[in-house]
Amino acid sequence: MSEVEIKNTTRIRTTTLKERLLIVGVGNVLHQDDGFGVKVVQRLQASRKLPQYVHLMETGIGGISFVQELYDGYEALLLIDTVSRGGPPGQIYWLEAEVGDINQLPFEQKSDFLADIHFANPNRALMLARALNILPKQVYILGCEPARIGGFEVSLSKVVQEAIPKAVRQIEDWSINFYKENVSSTTTN
Repeated sequence: MSEVEIKNTTRIRTTTLKERLLIVGVGNVLHQDDGFGVKVVQRLQASRKLPQYVHLMETGIGGISFVQELYDGYEALLLIDTVSRGGPPGQIYWLEAEVGDINQLPFEQKSDFLADIHFANPNRALMLARALNILPKQVYILGCEPARIGGFEVSLSKVVQEAIPKAVRQIEDWSINFYKENVSSTTTN
């Protein structure tokens, strides 16, 4: 094995051991404000201010990819997406995800659920992860109230675009505090 191969193997092992948080940007960048989650993750990737134990993913509308990533094992998952809750456009929400159980669905809905091979809907992807027993115990959603969704347009509304820096700061703070809280709770137990 060459020296370069050893270094690459070591780097991968070190990074994998420290990755404890998975942050995923979801949404369709072709549908106006629905691209918020993807844009936030792109900004986080560019800022490079997150700790090493945070793994960023941009999945767009392909939720199955973050389900596959969850097999690597994470303590927490943060999904970033647009969330319509009736607030003013651009408002940021922090929510604890309520993940449904596939086994509670009627047979017809189970069949429809299993036919969705892309799991474009984040709720379905979370339900699949739960059914596979790979869903972290802590699942959160950072959502932004959209101003417009639906039409074919690749730009975000001005108010949602302006919410991105606030979301980035909150995620950076959360990821640092999450680690500090979990290190102190594991050392005191």
